[in-house]
Amino acid sequence: MKRTSVAAAAGAAALAAGAIIGSSYVSLQAVAIAAALACLVAAVGWPHILRVPAKKSQSAAIGLAALLAVVLTATTPGPSFLTWFPASVALGVGAVFMIQLVRGTGQSHRLESTLGASSGVVAVGMGAGWVAADRLAVNAADSGVTLVTGVSILVAIAVCLLPLPDRLVAPAAVLLAALAGPLGALLFTDVPALAAAVVGLACGAIMAGTRRLLVAREAPLAAVAAIAAGVTPVLAIGAVVYFLDKLLLS
Repeated sequence: MKRTSVAAAAGAAALAAGAIIGSSYVSLQAVAIAAALACLVAAVGWPHILRVPAKKSQSAAIGLAALLAVVLTATTPGPSFLTWFPASVALGVGAVFMIQLVRGTGQSHRLESTLGASSGVVAVGMGAGWVAADRLAVNAADSGVTLVTGVSILVAIAVCLLPLPDRLVAPAAVLLAALAGPLGALLFTDVPALAAAVVGLACGAIMAGTRRLLVAREAPLAAVAAIAAGVTPVLAIGAVVYFLDKLLLS
């Protein structure tokens, strides 16, 4: 059953990554729409991962905060495209606290709900990083860094599907994703090999860490939770890649 959860999460991650990378060759608006839809999917499933009460209200808080971050990132003048990301996260976390206050004293899982939903606001909201990355000059012509990132993510996902212990899969996913970055850059883009390797390393580490969390759970996830567990790390990679792009290529 755990393998089923991992497979569902891997499929959702691959679809989310493919949609975002593919939309980067269409337009900025397409990237924003793809990222926004992925944020909504992750927001709906996040409380199901936590198995906490007030799922609908917490999903709404996470999803609205993420959508606000995506819209502001798509419309904010440069060069700091994620300027409003902290404010969006703060509003989402504030909404989570308000939900718990409305629930009242003595309700079950209040601490778990607050901490878990707040982390969801941050992780899902990081999907705005894909929009910010697409607006960088390095992606303006051919979305080269975005493509390299997608290749690394897909390689890491493929490795994570291997039915082997984590002590073997985790380092293999990180190493192969780091190697896939420069190889993809060499074959398809003019992105420097070192930058591509660093991006691939980050992608591999995030996907391998997600696999570890899924395998370590005592019980399998419901379908909606497994989908969110796959989409959320892809969203989180967006902000990581944006900052790495600015650091290494700007």
